[in-house]
Amino acid sequence: MVSRKKRTPVKSIKDCRNGRSRRQKSPVKHVVTASSVLASIHRRLSKFFSRFARIGTPNSHKGYKILKKMRSEGQHCEESLNDIRRTLVFNNPLPPLISTDKRTIFLDLDETLVHSKTDPPPERFDFVVQPRIDGVAMNFYVLKRPGVDEFLEYLAAKFEVVVFTAALKEYASVVLDRLDRNGLISHRLYRDSCKQVEGKFVKDLSEMGRDLKRAVIVDDNPNSYEKQPDNAIPIPPFIDDLRDQELRKLMRFFRASDYFDDMRTAVKYYLAEEECALEY
Repeated sequence: MVSRKKRTPVKSIKDCRNGRSRRQKSPVKHVVTASSVLASIHRRLSKFFSRFARIGTPNSHKGYKILKKMRSEGQHCEESLNDIRRTLVFNNPLPPLISTDKRTIFLDLDETLVHSKTDPPPERFDFVVQPRIDGVAMNFYVLKRPGVDEFLEYLAAKFEVVVFTAALKEYASVVLDRLDRNGLISHRLYRDSCKQVEGKFVKDLSEMGRDLKRAVIVDDNPNSYEKQPDNAIPIPPFIDDLRDQELRKLMRFFRASDYFDDMRTAVKYYLAEEECALEY
């Protein structure tokens, strides 16, 4: 009798492939988990630092590159929605002029009227404000530019005074509440009234409902007035120089501007005189 050899069962191709895949499997789960943790840490750090970067007014002399890097897609969408809301709800951010005889002066806030700094406290400051930014209370130590109280009082008697800042409303509004205790400022405009052009905040005066012949903007940041440079008076940024005389010089200009029908012509003469003074 012929003995039958016991045949060894042959694995199917499918079984071989499955076995091979099981042997070559790497612990991807742990890699994915580590990546998720790192991504979570990165998001938290970005949110933390962006809170500081986006509060004040972005200035060309400071760079503010952090602001551009940290801005999230959600913030872009929110600012686009703000532009749409302004277009649908009202044509101009400012109400009509009560008196057509008055001219309008747009004033920047940070480094033009005041300088503010977060903790630690600086050596000199005039007052402290504690706005809540993204739900977190922060200390800002504010130093007023020399002559700012007298400057605002003089302008309010003759002009419509509008503070137009690229800073967040949560921060700027509390600073202005302390700076303008007597209600000399007619209107306040914040970052949501600015246009974003290639990462810069631009203050477009053509959308303010004011005759550009009767309007002037005072700002330390050239990006702010790039759409209406003929209406702009550049002012050196103020940090902590208590001998600063820039606002008193501007008071002399505004007194002389009464002799001009077009404020842009007055600005042209003023800047020409300033250039001549620097040469001599």
